[in-house]
Amino acid sequence: MPISITERDLHSHIRARMRQRGVTFEEIIQTLEKGWPASKAKPGTFGKTFVFPYQREWEGRYFEEKEVTVYYKMVMGKPILLTVIARYGSGFPKRVQEG
Repeated sequence: MPISITERDLHSHIRARMRQRGVTFEEIIQTLEKGWPASKAKPGTFGKTFVFPYQREWEGRYFEEKEVTVYYKMVMGKPILLTVIARYGSGFPKRVQEG
């Protein structure tokens, strides 16, 4: 089932983490649409992970890729985003979206 969010769905905690971790709204959308299940999602929580080509600097260091993970809960059929995590590096495992 597709997950649909708008920028108005982003509460202040998520916005702060996005700025702190260098994640854009477009990357969140792509992660939710194309990502695979996050392996570290806790019970009752869902997560999606996606690896983006990056090929630029982040905080003074050059990185080939950026791995974005979005964690969320479903409440009355609506996604509530909990947090977003970014890791910078290269050679991240990549999985094809299932289904």
